[in-house]
Amino acid sequence: MKTWKKTLNYLLLLTLALIVVFPVWLAVTSAFSSQWELEEKLFPIFTKTEETASWSLLPQAPTLQPMAEVLLDNPGFFTTFWNSVTISLGILAGQLVIAVPAAWVLAQFPIPGKKRILTLYILLMLMPFQVLMYPQYLVLKQLNLLDTLWAVIVPGVFSTFPVFLLHRFFLAIPREILEAARLDGAGEVRIFCQIAMPLSAPGILATMILSFLDSWNMIEQPMTYLKNKALWPLSLFLPAIKMEDMSIGFAAALLMLIPALLLFIGCQDDLQEGIALSGGKG
Repeated sequence: MKTWKKTLNYLLLLTLALIVVFPVWLAVTSAFSSQWELEEKLFPIFTKTEETASWSLLPQAPTLQPMAEVLLDNPGFFTTFWNSVTISLGILAGQLVIAVPAAWVLAQFPIPGKKRILTLYILLMLMPFQVLMYPQYLVLKQLNLLDTLWAVIVPGVFSTFPVFLLHRFFLAIPREILEAARLDGAGEVRIFCQIAMPLSAPGILATMILSFLDSWNMIEQPMTYLKNKALWPLSLFLPAIKMEDMSIGFAAALLMLIPALLLFIGCQDDLQEGIALSGGKG
């Protein structure tokens, strides 16, 4: 009976994994497909005919031409790619300077109204971007940041998500360790830098990974605050590609996926440890 249940669970997990992986696999294989093959398969989708679009697990005529065109003949790709890098790294650097100390203060200091502040953070996290879009737009306009990369970076730096998540990581630090350091004469800055930061390193890294993925894939913020297309990130480069450049679009999508995929694979253990640490203490 147990063996039967175990086999059923494996089959269920395998089915779910295939459902998740299948679109990614199609995107990867399409990056090595020729333009004529993609048009032949997807023509019914764009023409709204009664015919059915087809797809194959492997390209009929594999080619590196789309990848070469993106890397060698498409300067717009590199412009948007480096815009994405600038935005993502700018947000991460700002969150390390702002969010990490803010989370430490909320976790360890007796601030009046702390619970209300955390409740407000939760409410702000639940709000969709459309609710905060207009107030943020007015603030950025007053600061003369519209149509600059700072218009996307600054709201990301002051996001409530990393503060709330890091707050839980700092709460998981045993208070005995902190009290022992204070008895030995260590100041709060030293405790934060030499004890809290190293002990919460997996949690901080996990938060930064999640923030990077969020900033790397953001669409609504740059679309709202950046009118100059030369400042658009890679996430807005892909939707602008037309049907006649479909092969280039899939190749660019694959190249956009690679940094996030490498980051996830390289930091998978730290991400899992950080997520586990977040549930250590409420």
